[in-house]
Amino acid sequence: MLDKKRFYISAAFILMVGVFVGLALSSRLDLTSPLAAKSQVSPRSVETLSQLSEALSEVAGVATPSVVNISTTRLIKQSEQAPFDFFDDPFFHRFFGDQAPRQNIPKEHKEQSLGSGVIVSEDGYIVTNNHVIEKSQEIKVLLSNKRDYKAKLIGADPKTDLAVIKIEAKGLTALPWGDSNKLRVGEIVFAIGNPFGLNQTVTMGVIGAVGRANVGIADYEDFIQTDAAINPGNSGGALINAKGELVGINTAIVSRTGGYQGIGFAVPSSMAKQVMDSLIKYKKVVRGWLGVSIQEVTSDLAEEFGVTDLKGAIVSGVMKESPAEKAGIKQGDVLLQFNGKDVEDTGHLRNMVSQTPIGSKVTVKLFRKKKTMEVEVAIAELPKKLSETATEEGAGESQVESNALSGVTVREISPELAKRFSIKEGDSGVIVVKIDPGSKAFEAGIRPGDIVMQINQKDIATIEDYKKAVLKLKSKERLLLLIRRKGEDLFLTIRPE
Repeated sequence: MLDKKRFYISAAFILMVGVFVGLALSSRLDLTSPLAAKSQVSPRSVETLSQLSEALSEVAGVATPSVVNISTTRLIKQSEQAPFDFFDDPFFHRFFGDQAPRQNIPKEHKEQSLGSGVIVSEDGYIVTNNHVIEKSQEIKVLLSNKRDYKAKLIGADPKTDLAVIKIEAKGLTALPWGDSNKLRVGEIVFAIGNPFGLNQTVTMGVIGAVGRANVGIADYEDFIQTDAAINPGNSGGALINAKGELVGINTAIVSRTGGYQGIGFAVPSSMAKQVMDSLIKYKKVVRGWLGVSIQEVTSDLAEEFGVTDLKGAIVSGVMKESPAEKAGIKQGDVLLQFNGKDVEDTGHLRNMVSQTPIGSKVTVKLFRKKKTMEVEVAIAELPKKLSETATEEGAGESQVESNALSGVTVREISPELAKRFSIKEGDSGVIVVKIDPGSKAFEAGIRPGDIVMQINQKDIATIEDYKKAVLKLKSKERLLLLIRRKGEDLFLTIRPE
């Protein structure tokens, strides 16, 4: 009996020793259960992230009171309504917050849309997009403090898709203007607006690119590209930098669904402020004029003209009595610099010329017959006829008024446009990049992506051919077009009346 008792005591002792040894070994080898360990964020990380979060909130909080909700009412006639496929087809969607037209709509009905705007002065001036207020009979502005006002249209500029409206109010919180020319790719920005009617919504992202042109949204393009989320209703809202300064007006998105897909565009503040000042002062946009037709420098043309890189713009024509002709600029010159700044491409040159004050004397550096030289040019105002019938400098684009092709904008085919509209290799000429859905040309069946091959049985090979043909058209003249669409040729007739 005593031996059994000793056996049990010895066994218990050995078991206890084993348990203690096991615990000691597990602690040394870190074999304890991970569920028992408590993970902690270091105080330094918490402090850093808290400071960043506080800074971002401070910037957003300062800027949001300056962004307003804009609602408009307009009378829609049946002839202005576009078929469903027009709203589904374009690669670039602008955002009124409108719904696509539905069946059984009466011949005339009121339509409401939503957008955004930015207060830029304490006495009520607001910048927004032209497409937000276009053709509206009534404009209402809702402030962040829930006060609402009726707004008056000061002026609009469809060529940049900008507009200025004003409300009768004092002591408003205005956003300070920032310098968009100093923006860098990767810089943090905030997009503030009213997507889907959700007032003062803030999203954050980075600058994806600057100087985006030739995207077919507006006539004068120098867009800031950002991945800050932009959705329907954000049009006309603010793009601000980390200082809380206005660096852009949100304008459009790239989307195949109509919603946010990671790429948005904003008009830079440098362009927006110049347009705003001109609209307030003159009730129109006064643009500088050089008086040349220009085209991109391609690899083949660079070799022919003897230039070393693909920057600059080739002069394909010089208008009579223009500032360029008076300064001695000639056909075949390659424009390298304008007023001390390198010419990146044709769109860049057009923007620089258009924003140059009238009467200014600027130095243009050019390349002619393998020699570099400089000329001084006195910039004049863009003539009204050119302003209405073709975009400035004839830089590969034309839009006409008051005839069968009113509302149609065309450009010479470029590699970018060929890719966007899936044009087959070998096709050349002029392509429709925009069309007013209320125009007679749209009713006749013209669509973006159509290549104009003939006008009244006259071949169209260049933008100059197109301009000459449309300038001869009479206001009520019937028109016969030969176009190429997705590789197939077809004739279309347009009756202005």
